[in-house]
Formats: sequence, structure tokens, C-alpha cells
Amino acid sequence: MTMAGTPERVASPGEGQLADELKKMEWEPLLPVEKKLIGWSIGLGISLLGILLWVSYTFFPAGHLG
Repeated sequence: MTMAGTPERVASPGEGQLADELKKMEWEPLLPVEKKLIGWSIGLGISLLGILLWVSYTFFPAGHLG
């Protein structure tokens, strides 16, 4: 522990290497199939949230103000 009472941080042996490797990596654009998967995932999530809201308001009206 340091004098301030906080534990001191000990670096792991490969920690600096990981940071260096991440800096060396080049940016790669998304593939078309990855873009489709992202779009489908967002669309499915929004749709399911809408269905959940509809079910909630339809079958459990006492829990909502109004």
C-alpha cells in the first residue's frame, strides 16, 4: 500500500506488449454481412421492445398511469 492508503498497481508482464500490439493494428472497414447483422440486431431489438410494450399495456393496464 502507498502512504495514502490505496493499493499500488503492479503491471503484469505482458501488459505493455498488448498496448503496443493494439496501436499497431490497422482499422478495417465492416464487411457487408457484418453491417446486415448489425442492422438486423438493432431492428429485432426495437421490434421486440415494441411488442413488450404492447403486451404490457394490453394485458397489465393497472400498472400504468393514465
